[in-house]
This record gives sequence, C-alpha cells and structure tokens, in this order.
Amino acid sequence: MRKFKGRIFEIIQIGKDQDMASIAFDFFIAIVIFINLFVTLFETFDVSEPYLDILTKIDFLTMVIFGVEYALRVWTAEFLYPKKSVLGAKVAFVRSFYGVIDLLSFLPYFLPVFFPMGIVTFRMFRVARIFRLFRINTYYDAFNVITDVLVEKRDQMFSSVCIIMILMVASSLCMYSLEHEVQPDKFQNAFSGIWWAMSTLLTVGYGDIYPITSAGRMVGIFIAFLGVGTVAIPTGIISAGFVEQYTKLKSVSTYSDETDIRFITLRVQKGHPWESLPVERISLPSGLILAVICRENKTIVPRGDIVLEAGDKLILGAEGFKDEIGIKLKELILRERHPWTGKKIRDLDISRQTLIVMVRRKDQIIIPNGSLQLEAGDMVILYTKRDVRDSVEIDL
Repeated sequence: MRKFKGRIFEIIQIGKDQDMASIAFDFFIAIVIFINLFVTLFETFDVSEPYLDILTKIDFLTMVIFGVEYALRVWTAEFLYPKKSVLGAKVAFVRSFYGVIDLLSFLPYFLPVFFPMGIVTFRMFRVARIFRLFRINTYYDAFNVITDVLVEKRDQMFSSVCIIMILMVASSLCMYSLEHEVQPDKFQNAFSGIWWAMSTLLTVGYGDIYPITSAGRMVGIFIAFLGVGTVAIPTGIISAGFVEQYTKLKSVSTYSDETDIRFITLRVQKGHPWESLPVERISLPSGLILAVICRENKTIVPRGDIVLEAGDKLILGAEGFKDEIGIKLKELILRERHPWTGKKIRDLDISRQTLIVMVRRKDQIIIPNGSLQLEAGDMVILYTKRDVRDSVEIDL
C-alpha cells in the first residue's frame, strides 16, 4: 500500500521527464481549472435554461474533481513532508498556502447542502476558486521567475511601500488643513484626504474629491508630480529584479565551466566489505562520489543512512581527466629474442626519461617494480620521449 501511495504522490505532483502519467495529470488539472473558470464567468451572463443546466453539471463535475484531488493530496501528504509524522504531514498540508486554496476551490460549492441559510455567503466564497490558478504557477518556470523576483526584492519593495504610505498620510493631513473649511463635506477628516492622496499619488485621479483653493491646487500639483516618481520606485525595483534574474540564468549557461564527469559501475557482491554498511561509512577516494544506487528495479538517491545490500549496483562519478598537452604512451609487445625478454626491470638499459607504466601478461595486469622479470608475450606500456623500436604510440 505504501508503494501504491508513493506512486499516487508522484503522479499528482509536478510531472517529471519520462513520467507520462504525471505529465498527463498536470495537463488534465490545468484544463479542468480553465474550464471551471470559464463556467464561473459564463454563469454571470443571462443564459437560457438548457445552457444553464449544462453549465451547472460541468461546474459540479469540476468540483468533484477538485475534491478528489484534494483528498489525494491530503492522503499522500506524508511524502511531501517526510520528516513529519503521518498526521503532522496532513495537518501541515491543510494549513499550507496551496492546501487552503485547494480547499476553498471546491468546499463553498457543497456547503449550502448542509447550511441552506448561508447560501448567499457561500456563493461569495466560491469566488476564491479563481485562486486555483496559482496552482498552474507551479508547473512553469517562467511564472516562477515572478515569485523569485518578489522574494529577492521584498526588502526594497517593503521600503517603497512605506515611503508611499508616509507620503499619503502627509498629503492627507496637508490637504485636510487647506480644504476642510472650504469643503467640509468632501474633506470631513484626515481619512477623506487619504482617499484623495491615494488616487493622486498612484496617478489614478478618480475626480470625486479635488481641491478648489489656490493653495490646495498648488499642493495637489506638487503631489501629482511626486506621485509619478513614487510609483516608479517599485516599478524600477521589479524591472531591475527581472534583469538580474535573467542575467543570472544567462551567466549560469554562458559563463560556467564545463567539466566532463565519467561514471563507473560497481556491484556489491555477497561478502563485499561494503555490504550492510550505511553510505556515510563508505570511504571513497578523493574526487569520487556515489551518484546513484540501483536496487532491483528501483533507483535510490544515496543518503547517509541508506544501508547497502548485496546485489546493489553503485554508480560512481568522477571528474574526467583533462590535459591541454595530453600524454603519449607507447605499447611494446616483447618477442622471444627481444633484449628485454628474461630480464628484470631494474637491469634494463633504459633512459631516465623512460618509465614502464604497466605490464599486461595474458589477462593479468601487473604493476611493475624493479624485481619484475619480463617474459615473451608481455605487453609493456611505456612513457618515454624517445623512439622505441616496434612500439605503437597511444594517445590519452
């Protein structure tokens, strides 16, 4: 059951590459959201009875789909919050931003069934379903850029909003002092002036309240000019944030260094020293990382507490070797009458600039030392800058 629940969680989350079921679910939910929004808007028109009946049925169907999706998300919340208990994970999702939106998207539709007296109030709450469109925001990285910009610039945005609020209060008090005696019905108190200051500073200008005295008009002109610059502050902050965000994305792809990573496979057999050891206790050479653990048909991302089992296939990653000059080795196969055949390496007459890197004898790889005696048929790998007769050059 846990495996089945985990698969349901993978499907209802944002679709991953190659997971067609999850991608299809994302498209399906997005289409249902737009259909529900269309029905919500179309119900405000004066439509005939047959069409209204169809819209009502479509509305009910979409509400049921939203309800089922919400139930599935609550049911699988333990995978969304793996560090919490099962009950704690469900409570955390219900109280989360998207949890509240998902609940309000369908709950007001069914509440009049249980509370008929509050049908008008519940219909007003149904407007909250439009916030379901925020769910689509999680499916596209282009939309997420907006959220990233607002989060990064939240301090500057808060400062600009504070400046606007201070100017609004100051403008309201100033205009109240100048216009109250002349227009007591318009500027009754300081809060009446706040409405005028808002419409002037934000360059809306509704025209329902305006100064008529000369001093009031002069102040109004100054505040109107000030409002243009005030509105430009948050606009400039957001614009600069977008430029920085896209410049950062471009820098990652344009100015980053590309490094080849090579992968090798290691099978943990029965009796292997790593069997039954947690990943955190494995000692790997410097430059090697454990990338993936393949266990039967499952791919496991290695964490420190995961215990290795016999039969596991480990995928190890290492940075590829790079050298602008490269290394040239020479491969030499010894024949019966070769001068080196039957001699120990320490007795060979070779240059100090020549190094025997490896000796291959049949299917055996031998790390050379001074006491190793060479035999006919041996393949000797040399590093040398001199020409060696009958050798083949190898480029690395």
